Formats: sequence, structure tokens, C-alpha cells
Amino acid sequence: MTLEEAMVAVWRGALVEDKAEVELDGQKFHVRTTPKKHLREIDFVFGGQTLRGLEQNPKTESRWAQLARQGHKVMQFLDAGRYVGNVVDGRVTLYGGKKKSGKKIL
Repeated sequence: MTLEEAMVAVWRGALVEDKAEVELDGQKFHVRTTPKKHLREIDFVFGGQTLRGLEQNPKTESRWAQLARQGHKVMQFLDAGRYVGNVVDGRVTLYGGKKKSGKKIL
């Protein structure tokens, strides 16, 4: 499984199928909601790194929020608090981070 496939699987499970947990490579990860904004988020491990998938807040001013307001399913992905990519309606966008050995993004 590639990073992009993992991101889509997390996005699909959390936002499209509204599952309480998502399974990746035999491991299960719980979907929860943020306390203030009630956005769905999930911490998961891929390639030895802990990543977070966070539902896009539609009330912000970004272009991704504009898509969320229009009804698109948008999830941002973070590594140690840094945005590394997103998935919109099943389509992956990776941000300017550099790829290291195969599956890791920094």
C-alpha cells in the first residue's frame, strides 16, 4: 500500500462510510471528533510514522474549506502538526514535503 492509497482509505472510512474505526494493514484506528468544532479526525500509523487525518473545517477561508462548503468531502493530513497533503472526493494532493525512503513524507 502506498501513502496515497492509505490516505484515500482513511478518508473513505472516516468521511464517506462514516465508520467508527478504519483498518489499514491489519491495524485498526479509531475515528473521533474534535471537541470544539466536531470535525472527524483519526491518528494512524503508516510507514513507521504517526499521521493524522482531519476533516476540513468548512468555516475557514481556504480553497479547501470552500470545497467543503460546496459539499465535497475534504480531509487534511498532518505529520507532527505539519500539513502534508489532503484528499478531496478520493483525489490525493501531496504538499511540497520531500519524500524520503519510499513511504515516508517529511
